[in-house]
Amino acid sequence: MIRHSLEDLRDAHIGLTGVGVRTPLLPLPLDLPFPVRLKAEQLQPIGAFKIRGAWTALRRLPPEARARGVVTSSSGNHGLGLAHAAQQLGVRAVIVMPHSAPQIKQDGIQAAGAEVRLVGAVRGPEQGAEAERLQRDEGLTFIPPYDHLDVISGQATCTLEILEEWPEVETLVVPVGGGGLLAGACVAARALGHSVRIVAVEPAPIPKLSAAMAAGGPIDLPSGTSLADGLLTRSVGDLTWPLITGRVHEVIGVTDGELREALRWLDPLGIRAEPSGAATVAAVRSGRLTLTGPTAVICSGGNVDPARYHELVS
Repeated sequence: MIRHSLEDLRDAHIGLTGVGVRTPLLPLPLDLPFPVRLKAEQLQPIGAFKIRGAWTALRRLPPEARARGVVTSSSGNHGLGLAHAAQQLGVRAVIVMPHSAPQIKQDGIQAAGAEVRLVGAVRGPEQGAEAERLQRDEGLTFIPPYDHLDVISGQATCTLEILEEWPEVETLVVPVGGGGLLAGACVAARALGHSVRIVAVEPAPIPKLSAAMAAGGPIDLPSGTSLADGLLTRSVGDLTWPLITGRVHEVIGVTDGELREALRWLDPLGIRAEPSGAATVAAVRSGRLTLTGPTAVICSGGNVDPARYHELVS
């Protein structure tokens, strides 16, 4: 089976049956002459889209590798997805996280039976180095959060659902950290032969995709801070980059103020997003993104500590 072919993506989608869900496209009340709908990935069983890629990668892993266990580095949602997938399959999972990872994500990972290793104050190279050490010393298989072909195939199922359910969509707005979800959007559109215009949204303080586009390839930016803790990756991936380049029409950087405004706007609609999940709505509401027709925005997740969420929307 050719990676990222339509057959490959449909296999990933069928494989998610009973593990992930087909999330709805919810209409957003924007004053526009065409519909804008939100792909509500916060309604996944783990509260984020990451179950798609984590499950696909683990399901496709050879049995002997599964038996040894898996490890990853994650700021939260990929670790949560891998922990949930590993629990379903009876596989040992070790998740390396920064101390700054939201407590709700740490708790969810431990509740799923995975081991949490806290390394480093914030998201940075320390977590990856520890995951590589565990891979080497304990024989675990490393499943990265985005730079993995099967993870990308799994993430692509999100866009596959959007384009098959709503073929009239003209613009797709996708958040970008390391680029797994965005690369998945690009390969799904290509596999379906759909001409959807793809717009990427990144935190303004860490413009890793904008920097890669300017440099002609991934570059490692200095650490930065943003409310969007799930998008703090300092570089797009070596595998995701060639799938993204030439297929993304525009990149929008959103500020913390715009993220807060988006969270507050979504809350009365009954949509509880985490800041990373609200990034696409923040881009649309910023007025800096020109839309001309039916538009889908992906809300990547809703895992945020209750007290923190109350602070953000109050």
